[in-house]
Amino acid sequence: MRLAAAAAPGPCSPMTPKKQTFSAGLQHSFFGDKKKGKKKSTSVTEKEEVHTLSKPSLVLEKSPSQKRHVLKKLEPVLKWTSSVSQEKKDSAKESQDEKSTPSITDKPKSVSPSTSAGKPQSLSRRKSSVKIEDLISESSSESEEDEEQPDHRQEGQTDLPSEYWQIQKLVKYLKGGNQTATVIALCSMRDFNLTLETCQLAIRDVGGLEVLINLLDTDEVKCKIGSLKILKEISHNSQIRRAIVDLGGLPIMVKILDSPDKNLKCLAAETIANVANFRRARRTVRQHGGIKKLVELLDYAQSKTDPMHHHCLYETKDVEVARCGALALWSCSKSNINKEAIRKAGGIPLLARLLKSSHQNMLIPVVGTLQECASEEHYRAAIKAERIIENLVKNLSSENEVLQEHCAMAIYQCAEDEETRDLVRQHGGLKPLATLLNNTDNKERLAAVTGAIWKCAICKENVTKFREYKAIETLVGLLTDQPEEVLVNVVGALGECCQEHENRVIIRRCGGIQPLVNLLVGTNQALLVNVTKAVGACATEPENMMIIDRLDGVRLLWSLLKNPHPDVKASAAWALCPCIENAKDAGEMVRSFVGGLELVVNLLKSENKEVLASVCAAITNIAKDQENLAVITDHGVVPLLSKLANTNNDKLRQHLAEAISRCCMWGRNRIAFGEHKAVAPLVRYLKSKDTNVHRATAQALYQLSEDANNCITMHENGAVRLLLDMVGSPDEVLQEAAAGCISNIRRLALATEKAKYS
Repeated sequence: MRLAAAAAPGPCSPMTPKKQTFSAGLQHSFFGDKKKGKKKSTSVTEKEEVHTLSKPSLVLEKSPSQKRHVLKKLEPVLKWTSSVSQEKKDSAKESQDEKSTPSITDKPKSVSPSTSAGKPQSLSRRKSSVKIEDLISESSSESEEDEEQPDHRQEGQTDLPSEYWQIQKLVKYLKGGNQTATVIALCSMRDFNLTLETCQLAIRDVGGLEVLINLLDTDEVKCKIGSLKILKEISHNSQIRRAIVDLGGLPIMVKILDSPDKNLKCLAAETIANVANFRRARRTVRQHGGIKKLVELLDYAQSKTDPMHHHCLYETKDVEVARCGALALWSCSKSNINKEAIRKAGGIPLLARLLKSSHQNMLIPVVGTLQECASEEHYRAAIKAERIIENLVKNLSSENEVLQEHCAMAIYQCAEDEETRDLVRQHGGLKPLATLLNNTDNKERLAAVTGAIWKCAICKENVTKFREYKAIETLVGLLTDQPEEVLVNVVGALGECCQEHENRVIIRRCGGIQPLVNLLVGTNQALLVNVTKAVGACATEPENMMIIDRLDGVRLLWSLLKNPHPDVKASAAWALCPCIENAKDAGEMVRSFVGGLELVVNLLKSENKEVLASVCAAITNIAKDQENLAVITDHGVVPLLSKLANTNNDKLRQHLAEAISRCCMWGRNRIAFGEHKAVAPLVRYLKSKDTNVHRATAQALYQLSEDANNCITMHENGAVRLLLDMVGSPDEVLQEAAAGCISNIRRLALATEKAKYS
């Protein structure tokens, strides 16, 4: 009996793997053996099996006859899925043979209510438990990358590497081994390169995921740590992530976040960060109270020290816990509902505090979470209140490129708000952004930096600073040989800078007009919207317009009116306005586009308000030429404009009134507008609070009042009283138009009165 006990393969024996997994080590037998005063005896067969498993690379390195026998036994079938069921049968058989040995995984019923006999819960049953409102209000920007991906393994693959089979043997032993052997098997499994898909799927195919998840529900900390270390590695695979959720692994990991063991907390949070990369996983974390627990991990006391050793040993571990919590929140924050849950759980003040940390590895997930959340208006207000912008700007000067990228991205999201744009300037953030433009090797960072510059450039004071820092010249240099993500932001920034005369001159001198026009032939919707705006802004300079015309830019803009996306149509129509206005022979240029005028008129049938407003503005410029006005009249512009008159949109009202005013200058169009009931709705525009609408409407009514019937309609709808108030306006154009209209109505009234009594 003594000999058997001495020969037993204890955790410290030479048969254990060289790589030790657990911090406590396997220095003595645990799971209660110490209390008995002696180690359990292990059979010779089990001893040999443990030795074989601890040296997996030697499995096939025996005598030639043994090698042939093993290879014959492990011959793969055509489909891996069919081999899985066979492996499970073999596993069951082995378990039967080893029933006398207690197994640490003998708790299958505790895995999750969502699993039954080791099989995933059915999709229909799973869907019934999901709240409908949760499904509706998940963020549209969320990743669907692996929600229902098909298994992409090759059907007839037969030359699987030896690691695949070795890992499957380890998993089978993991199922049937005793407690010590379970830990040894976990250690051995970690000796493999678990980043390889072959190793990851080997664990899944033989039912290893169920075992690893079962281990999380035991009371043994070492087994939990070993299991989580493996799950953390393999959960980078999208198929594994989905399988973990199907097997109910996430609720158990969320429960582990309450553990007093900080190593366990870290590993559970990191694994959740990997798994929560698709919508269903994020929802599961939230529904099991994971968001609140993850936010609690962010709260650590920075003054904690080890009283015995007088150094920050405890604090270092607390920092790691907070970092892992931030990593998991970063993944979860891709959902709008989760963003709100993080805010309600008090996450913003904690993230703001962590952002002041000196720990570089902590800052990246913290800024990443803030970057995701800053897309929500509530968050942007809270970010300003917590003075987070100051720290984001400070970290733009960090040496860590990933941190720079996420800080720039967070500024890009926050700078939608006017006050934030001012704060970035006040805290000195514009110069580091301009400096980072010169480093073009890292495209992800370049995209983030150009995005931040674009949003900050909406503010005129910021544009002046960018001009001082020579950022405009640098942006022009980025118009070629860059990915679309960068180009969208670069062109967006130039479009904002082009609102000022000095910058339009700079762009022309740097040769920026041609690359901008070249981008008009692209297909990226966001890029087309931005480039049309930039080209249109440049066209307000006659010298720039000559270059645009020579490069056939106007024709390219006109062709974009056929684009299926309304935003592109509207942006192209707006850009055409300054082009027509500043072209040398605009009338002839417009007529040279075959079918161009008919295309513009037909766009008045659109249901998009922005498209309608922009097309009305384009028609106003086209109608300045009499020949073109005659052509669009023949194409039915009057009834189409009249049909739009009943609108409450002030932007559309302004440009529609201007178009009507211009179109009155041809033939009997004034009378036609009256016949198509456009006059009475126009009078109601005078009740708007927008001065631009008042000016355009007064001009339109002045032109329409040249017809007697229109004057009667205006009078009946109370136009005189409204126009009288506008005669005293400080706007001279509005004054004259209102007075002229009243004069025409009065003249008609006098003529009628004279005719009545004569």
